[in-house]
Amino acid sequence: MSDIPTDILQRVTATIESRKGAQVTESYVAKLFAKGQDAILKKVGEEATELVIAAKDGHRDQIVYEATDLLFHTMVLLAHHGLSLEDVQTELARREGLSGLAEKAARKEG
Repeated sequence: MSDIPTDILQRVTATIESRKGAQVTESYVAKLFAKGQDAILKKVGEEATELVIAAKDGHRDQIVYEATDLLFHTMVLLAHHGLSLEDVQTELARREGLSGLAEKAARKEG
């Protein structure tokens, strides 16, 4: 595990951002951006379903593979909305130490 670059998520984020202006014939991500939000959402949904199936089957390698696909497509969705994993990390930090039940109740009140 120590051979994996610690900045891999930042590098993938930068690559996704760079694909926004790429030719659709040269980049899968550029093609997703060009097709718009519905295509991106469809991919997120597909990958989430595939992850659930892999988990249900208990295939560890497949779970990792599908979780990676889901994370990647989630990152594309975030980029589509001008967001990044940093925004998600900020929200996770805000929730850290909060009871999940308390956090959910606070959302209902707001």
